[in-house]
Amino acid sequence: MSDEDPLVLQKKLYFLLDQLQNMARELPPKYQMRLPYELLSSLANCLLNETVFEIVKGLLEIQHVTEQHLYQQRLQFINQKKIQEQEILKHYEHDTNKKIEQLQKFMMQQKEELKVFDMNLVLQLDQKVADQQQILEQAGVPGFYVTKNPLEIKVQMHLLDFLLRLSHMPIPV
Repeated sequence: MSDEDPLVLQKKLYFLLDQLQNMARELPPKYQMRLPYELLSSLANCLLNETVFEIVKGLLEIQHVTEQHLYQQRLQFINQKKIQEQEILKHYEHDTNKKIEQLQKFMMQQKEELKVFDMNLVLQLDQKVADQQQILEQAGVPGFYVTKNPLEIKVQMHLLDFLLRLSHMPIPV
């Protein structure tokens, strides 16, 4: 980065800042307020080091793999419950009253188990978000820090979107 001509760096910086400001203007006012010029300027400066784009792309890949894995776990869980339901139907096929009673009991239990299972998945996703925030903060990317505040997380999601969009743009040299 330091080998580059200062005029080229300045041109890149202005381009990145201009793009970030344009993207920020597209957001609803409650998010625009949280993206002051100073933050966008610091972010543009940080993006002169293209390593940040690689970090963001890597985090996105990890997130997709994690989401797919968790989705598969949930499908397996649901399929196991369907198999158990079929076993109940088969076991009590000649006793309608007992079958209905067992199915009702099973359905209530299944609903509670699925709720617990889904809450565990959400906790895993929350941990992944915190990991991503920490990685970006450690990489020195402005606007990123570990938080559980939904509004701040949404702002960070917008910033990630900006970074991904910028990573696909040809940056002038």
